[in-house]
Order: sequence, then structure tokens, then C-alpha cells
Amino acid sequence: MKKITIIGGDNRLKMVKKALIKEGYSVDTLGLYEDDFANISTSEVILFPVPTTKDSKTVFTPLTDKKISLEEIANQISSEQLVLCCNYNFQNKKCIDYGALDSYALLNAIPTAEGAIKIAIENTPFCLWQSKILVIGYGRVGKILANRLKSLGANVTVSARKPSDFAMLSALGFSFIHTEQLNQTELSFDIIFSTVDVTVLEDSAIKDSSATLLVDLSSKGGFNLEAAKSFGKKALKAPGLPGIIAPKTAADILCNTITTVINTYN
Repeated sequence: MKKITIIGGDNRLKMVKKALIKEGYSVDTLGLYEDDFANISTSEVILFPVPTTKDSKTVFTPLTDKKISLEEIANQISSEQLVLCCNYNFQNKKCIDYGALDSYALLNAIPTAEGAIKIAIENTPFCLWQSKILVIGYGRVGKILANRLKSLGANVTVSARKPSDFAMLSALGFSFIHTEQLNQTELSFDIIFSTVDVTVLEDSAIKDSSATLLVDLSSKGGFNLEAAKSFGKKALKAPGLPGIIAPKTAADILCNTITTVINTYN
């Protein structure tokens, strides 16, 4: 029986803990509850949350007031321990970034897309049906979100960069635009979703757009929220949707990923 220490995390990690225990693992925590103080030296696997960090200095611990230094934790991790992170890497450790695995990220995009649709429904006075929607980015989240929106009857346009993406979008019946042309094009959309981690929309493009709602699903930001608000737009930042709107599903996806990684690694 392997021992796993979970460090930090939101409600999905609480559910992951229960699921791992059912799978036969011994699980301890640090920074998931106010009163937990696990000794990581006794664990074979160390599991960090989604995301592992938001400031590159401390572990993401939204459920407690604990400040857990990544540097201090790194100094405690031995060369024999398997470290599982999300969008982070401990140098010179046996570290796997599960956030970069398609087996995790593709499935995790489903609750992200559903959460984005929930936000759109709750923050607009019109149906998604027949509304004009721009999805910026055709990565994992962009693909699933565009598909879900189209199935609801929305008129979806997707921005992408790769010729292969344009070919796929054409084959699936989507309208599309090159991402580099967004700021030179009249953005006649009701809703704009950004799924990319770089700023692609200039303030002037946001100001001139007809969108009443802009939703940033990225971790680092695809447009200037404050500028959008100053132009009278409703602009929302919506990171970490799986753990917020579907923690049970998010936990199941993460637990399956973790157990598969552990079994494969061994």
C-alpha cells in the first residue's frame, strides 16, 4: 500500500483523498485542512493541486490560511519520492506535470466548458441559441467549448493559428478567423470567450466590439478585464472552473489520472 501526501488544493482534492483511500492508498494531507500537518518524508508519492501554485512561490491552498513555500517543500523532497504537479515542475526531482497530460487535460476541459456555458447563461439576457459567439483559441478547452456551444444552436466563430486547425474547423462547419487578425476585424459578437494564456485582444478591439460579455477562461489572461469593464462590457475572469462547478467530476478525472500515472511509473 503506497502512502500519498496531498499538499494544498480545493474541494476536489478533498474528494480525491476519499477516492484514493477507496482505491487502497494511505493518504495524508498538508494545507488541505486547517489542522493537518503531514510529514511528507514518510510518503512515496506527493500530490500537488490544480494549479500547484499561482504565484510561483507558494502552494495553492485556498481552503486554509497556511503559506507553504515551494522552496521549502522542494528541500524536503527526496530523490526517491514521486512528485505529481499541475503546470509546475520541481527541478531535479522525479516530477510529473499531470496538467500537461492529454489524458487529464482533455477530460478536464469538459467541466471547464460546461462551467463557461453556465457563466454565459447566467450573465446574459438572451439565449445562447442563435447568439453570435467568438471562442479565442482552439486548444483542448476551445475545441470542447466550441462544440458544446454549437450543439446549443449558437453561431460560433473560432480563432486559431494552425492550418490544420482551420481545416478541422472547416470540416466541422465552424466559422473561423486567424488569431492575428482579431484586432483588425470588426468583432460583431454577443459573447467572447478567451481560452489562451497570452493577451491577444487589444483594448481598442474590445472597445469597438459589440460583445456584452467577455469571459477569460485562461490562467494568465487573454485580454484586459479592467479596460473591458471601463468600456461598459461585462468582463469576467473564470479560472479553475472544474473544481468550482463540478468538484466531483473534477476529482474523478484527477484520481483516475493519478492512479494511472502511479501504476505506469512503477
